Formats: sequence, C-alpha cells, structure tokens
Amino acid sequence: MSTDQTADGPAAPGPGYTAGFACLVGRPNAGKSTLTNALVGQKVAITSSKPQTTRHTIRGIVTTEQSQLILVDTPGLHRPRTLLGERLNHLVRETLLEVDVIGFCLPADQRVGPGDQFIAAELTEIMTAKRTPVVAIATKSDTVDRQRLAEHLIAIDQLGDWAAIVPCSATRGDQVDDVARLLSQHLPPSPGPLYPGDVLTDEPEAVMIAELVREAALEGVRDELPHSLAVVVEEMVPREGRPDDDPLLEIRVHVFVERDSQKAIVIGRGGSRLREVGTTARRGIEALLGQRVHLDLHVKVAKDWQRDPKQLQRLGF
Repeated sequence: MSTDQTADGPAAPGPGYTAGFACLVGRPNAGKSTLTNALVGQKVAITSSKPQTTRHTIRGIVTTEQSQLILVDTPGLHRPRTLLGERLNHLVRETLLEVDVIGFCLPADQRVGPGDQFIAAELTEIMTAKRTPVVAIATKSDTVDRQRLAEHLIAIDQLGDWAAIVPCSATRGDQVDDVARLLSQHLPPSPGPLYPGDVLTDEPEAVMIAELVREAALEGVRDELPHSLAVVVEEMVPREGRPDDDPLLEIRVHVFVERDSQKAIVIGRGGSRLREVGTTARRGIEALLGQRVHLDLHVKVAKDWQRDPKQLQRLGF
C-alpha cells in the first residue's frame, strides 16, 4: 500500500545518492514502532504500552534529496515460550541478515539488562559475519534526567563496538533527524530511490487495517491478552447504492482470541468495550484510507492458536 504525502516528492537525485534498508531491533517495548512512525512522519506501525505489539515487518520509507531510508520494523527479540514466539524471533534474524544497517534500540527508562546483552551478542555475530554496521539508539530520552541518560549511554557503549550511539525521543521529536542521518550514512550508493518519493510504506491496506484494529483492541486490557490477539480482515467492499461523492467502504474483521474468558474481555459488558475498539479503529482506518468506512467486528475463539501450526498459518504467521 502506498500513502501519499501532501507535498511533492523530492527532486531528481544527483550524484552521491544512497538508498537501502535499515532494521530497528531491540527487546520488546523498546520504542521501535514509535521511532519508525516519527522517522516517517506518519503512522505506519502500531504502538502500544504492551510488549510484543509488532508481529509483521512493516516498512516505513523516508525519502530526501540525498537518500531513501527504508525502515523495517520487527517484533522484539525475546526468549520464546510458544511456537508463535519462535517464528517471530526467526523473522527478526532473517531480516537482520538482509539489511544494510541496523538500529539497536535501548530504552533510556530501563537499565541495560540480560535481554539487551542477548541481542548485543547476536548483533556482534552479524557485524563479524556480514560487516553490517549497527547504530545504537537510546530511545525514550525524554523520560530520564541528564545524569541517568549519560549513565545509559555509557552502559550502551560497553555492550559492543557500535558505529555510533545516539539518544532520541520519538514522542517529542528530539534528535530523530540525527537518527535518520546516522542510519542513512551507511546506505549503499543508488542511481535513485527504490520507491517513488510519495510512498511512505509498502504494507497492503488489509494488513494496515488489521494492525489498527489490533492496536485499538490492545488498549486497556490485561497483560496476557496481547499475546493472544490476532486480527484478520475478511472482506472489504464498497456499499452498493452510495452516491459517487459520498462512498462508504464496508470492512468485516475477525478478532481471534484463545479462550472464552478473553473473548468476554474484548467484548466487554453489553458489548461496550468492542464498540469502543470499533470507534477508535474506524477513526484510524478512515484517516488511512481517506474515506468513510463501516467497520463490522466479530470476536472469535481459536483455541491455543499460538501453539497450533495450522492455525498460525491460517492467521498469517
């Protein structure tokens, strides 16, 4: 899917133009999706306060007159407890071997710990085998004072031999441009952009819509629920009989959980929670598509789908 920018794309590239792929990696909830959105300047990856929000590699595309940086947002690397977790880790490792530069996100509001050391060791192997540069990014810099940030940067430096270390706040926009510049410095030469200048992401519309619904469903629910939610867009059709100047797109979506008790949480008393999810998701979908939509949500139980290979395949994993 391409999302048009309001401004015209950049001028034709001159000598010295670079273009390539960057991967943001880090443990769950390290701020990777929020940083992707800040770099692109528009929402292309869903965010949540819950870990393991991201399940697809979502590309955000940052195009300037000097370079095109194609960001691949991955799930957080973690010690897997389910077949889904194993597949998500495999997805991350595959991506890391294919990109031109890696951004290692380490949130400033959390101490460097075993999870970061686990990822740093994997990145060191990749740097040795593939010579892929890694830029260490201290995300969420606005959440701590200067002394704590300085301590965090020292701890990051001691983790590995990084190409650069940069603090940033994606929510406030602090040093986001520096992150883009440092990542772009490691892109290979290119005769021009790999995507048209007005494209911000190459994700299919159905995937973006499903992600917006899942983001809305994740807000304000119990901690175990994010791992159990999967969303599938079943149908997208224009409503018949609508005037040409006021079309309405009907979207039917299935939200899958693993147990009846989880279904009750998503629906809420008298359907109140599901209506709230639908209203929030619909706003995001209408902004994405630029037209009015009717969103029809259905919650279904797919028992233990995270551990069932057949169900994982059916749900797109």
